[in-house]
Amino acid sequence: MTDGPKARLVHRALVALAATSAVGLSLIGVWIAGFGSLDETLLRVGTYALAAGLVLVLSIATRIGEGRIWLVPVDLVLLAVLVVTIERYFAIGRALETGLYFFSASDVWIGLAAVILLLELTRRVFGLPLVVVCALALGYALFGDSLPSIFRHGGFSLQQVMQVVWYSFDGVFGGPLSVVVTLILVFIVFGSLLEAIGAGPVLLRLAFAATGRMRGGPAHAAIAASGVFGTMSGSVSGNVVGTGVMTIPMIVSRGFPARYAGGIEAAASSGGQFMPPIMGAVAFIMSDVTGIPYLTICLAALLPALFYYASLFVAVHVEAVRRDLRPIPRRELPKIGRQDWLMSLCFVVPLAVMLGVMISGRSPALAGFTAVITAVALGVVLNPVVRRKPAVILEGLRQGGVAAAQIVIAVAAIGIVIGVMNMTGLGLRFAGLIQNIAGESLFLSLVMMMLGSLVLGMGMPTVPAYLIIVLVMGPAIEIMGVPTIIAHLFVVYFGVLSSITPPVAIAAFAAAPIARANPVSIGIDACRIALVGFVIPFVLVYNPSLSLVVDVTATGLAWVCLRLALTIWLFSTGFSGYASAALSPPMRILRLALGFGVLVPWIWVEIAATLIALFIVFGDWRGRYRGEDEPEPETDNPPATPT
Repeated sequence: MTDGPKARLVHRALVALAATSAVGLSLIGVWIAGFGSLDETLLRVGTYALAAGLVLVLSIATRIGEGRIWLVPVDLVLLAVLVVTIERYFAIGRALETGLYFFSASDVWIGLAAVILLLELTRRVFGLPLVVVCALALGYALFGDSLPSIFRHGGFSLQQVMQVVWYSFDGVFGGPLSVVVTLILVFIVFGSLLEAIGAGPVLLRLAFAATGRMRGGPAHAAIAASGVFGTMSGSVSGNVVGTGVMTIPMIVSRGFPARYAGGIEAAASSGGQFMPPIMGAVAFIMSDVTGIPYLTICLAALLPALFYYASLFVAVHVEAVRRDLRPIPRRELPKIGRQDWLMSLCFVVPLAVMLGVMISGRSPALAGFTAVITAVALGVVLNPVVRRKPAVILEGLRQGGVAAAQIVIAVAAIGIVIGVMNMTGLGLRFAGLIQNIAGESLFLSLVMMMLGSLVLGMGMPTVPAYLIIVLVMGPAIEIMGVPTIIAHLFVVYFGVLSSITPPVAIAAFAAAPIARANPVSIGIDACRIALVGFVIPFVLVYNPSLSLVVDVTATGLAWVCLRLALTIWLFSTGFSGYASAALSPPMRILRLALGFGVLVPWIWVEIAATLIALFIVFGDWRGRYRGEDEPEPETDNPPATPT
């Protein structure tokens, strides 16, 4: 509660200031995407200052609104630190660009205060995991000369560290922050505007109508909707909350356990981060880091992402058959009318325009700009609610600005790690360590890379998770001879899947309060449903044809697609314990073993396992169509009619 009329007045003023700043940040992102920026320092440092100021103003408004006024002085001090540090950067900016500047002791301490402020903002927005990583990086830069063996470096003073981390374009204000401002912000705004003009609910209705007659019903709709929304969102947990609040209760109402419903939503929302065309904005960062064209990255990511979602669909179908869940009755399916089809154009047409602009050879930034303009124009024309209440567009810009500020803070924090990597060469040292441990074994090296990526990615949004993983792990995997694009997709997959991997599993924790289930149980179910996602990166490395851009041959592509399809069926039935009839424990173990066996990169093992798997699948098909697949209904969660 606020404390008196004056506090309420201040609270409303701060909320208005935060909303104005958020709208301004969104408009800056759209403007830069369409028209560019003449001053690189203003683009990077100015945008960071606006984002940090927005986070602090929101924090002050929240404290006053909740009656915790005694904490406001702390935020005011942080706001003063932000003003002083940014003013100092701009004051010496031109001298820094020429290199003709000698740092004073006050400059060093101001830089240290700026870095501490950034870490505190990161803690408030994303929690401790990313802060711990950044703090360890700073500690390594300052004290790494005392470490033993391979991790020792020559040593750096506090002044040298601040010069790189804060007062240069190699640290906090490095290339990734520039890519976020010039490329990613416009796509964050695009996703928020689509939701604001009413495209989101319509797409969810279309997903339910399209998948309602499947045995999984709402579960299949959740997979389809989360895949669409997830590709535009840079936050897995945000996607879980945004779509899960509608899909999870409906999945439970059809007879699935609450923990399984949360696991479906978490797995589906995570997959959107590697689903083209936007891939949670990570595709643009990857293009900048690798120099590989954006459309090539999208093409390479397409088939693996489709197989991932196919595995989710099959897993849900098998589980629904096992539980004897029936399709939603036609009378209960949402009725799709002319207005729904018209509103779907607000999503379809901007995406088509965006892809058309990029295929024509123009920049992804310009494509995002045209997509935003097209979406707003269609929203005004096609949605009478937008015409009656144009303020919904401002609300979309506000939400986009808040999300953009959070991404800017995260990537700025990752800049600390980037600066330390540039100074110390830690990535190459880590690559050498992995090579020493794994020796000549590519598989053992990949397993170590997988475990490292899962650990480094825990608790982080997709873009910063990708950046930090590829900084540490990228050199190691490329040293092993893996093509660059496949190496980066490898770390992206495990960075994303860390969001459903216990114990952190942020997607599972986001789904838990909606599903009213234990988050660790949700994470376990999500990993089981998404198991093929943990296998696909290895398949990409050993079968590059799956990428459609590296060593592609028709026979190689057909062979790996057949084996992946068999793996999906074998894993789904093996874990569920049901195919055309209930499966015995030995048969379940055999199916899981064969699922891995068909992908083992030894030709005779592949052939033998594939032949056995084909025989099993044919038996499942014959059993189903002979009517031998009458499952015993589950009694712990009886089917119910969705409300």
